[in-house]
Amino acid sequence: MHGVHRNHARKTSPWPGGFDDRLVETDESADMAADDQAMTFEESVQAAIELDAPLNERLAVIAAAVRRLNAEFADAVDRLVDRLEKQEAGAMAPARGDAMPGFMLPDDEGKLVGLADILAKGPAVITFQRGHWCPYCRLNAIGIVEAQQEIASLGGQVAVIMPERRKFAKAMKAAVGAEFPFLTDMDNGYALSLNLAIWIGAEMERLMGVAYDLPNYQGNASWFLPIPATFIVGTDGVISDRFVDPDYRRRMDIDDLIAALKRAR
Repeated sequence: MHGVHRNHARKTSPWPGGFDDRLVETDESADMAADDQAMTFEESVQAAIELDAPLNERLAVIAAAVRRLNAEFADAVDRLVDRLEKQEAGAMAPARGDAMPGFMLPDDEGKLVGLADILAKGPAVITFQRGHWCPYCRLNAIGIVEAQQEIASLGGQVAVIMPERRKFAKAMKAAVGAEFPFLTDMDNGYALSLNLAIWIGAEMERLMGVAYDLPNYQGNASWFLPIPATFIVGTDGVISDRFVDPDYRRRMDIDDLIAALKRAR
């Protein structure tokens, strides 16, 4: 988090996932600290959504709120991320210069959409999200929506891939105001083929199960989720840039996404 992003005021968002709650205090942010401490999680999420700052700073606001409101959950996320990093989760996913493996997945209207169909219209942003319930994913999608006109001006296409049943994917698309498709990757089949699907572990299953009914959302009880990776793919089908981080609290910043899309044209 950078020095003086004023009232990045711990604007927090939707739900558990910890992060560094190191927030650099300015005079303004210090004055607002008491108000931040009184914020509910949803109020914090909304504040993060409204914050005028780079995506990862907005995401960090959510993470800080999670840690403030549910330290047990935040600590468990830290342990999950540590395990995934030690296992080098995501390291074997397709890399820059590789051909992006094809897919044919149903969109939020039930229509099958293939990678080739998308690339026929222009270079693509293919991004994996964990689910409609994930505040980090909602904010990530909102960040892309905020840039969707600029993306369109570059001829770029966007497709969100998530392991949820169609009604949940459709609801998330509507909630964030997206004009691009949300594709359903049932049972994480495509994510698994890219070495992006991970088991969250018994501890996270127990903690998340209190609030989230993943078996209902996904149509299976595996408790597998994709690493929320983003791939920029040229019209030739080759990956020009990617962002793969097993810490779901971090995502490709929108400025980086736009710059990568310009390179892929």
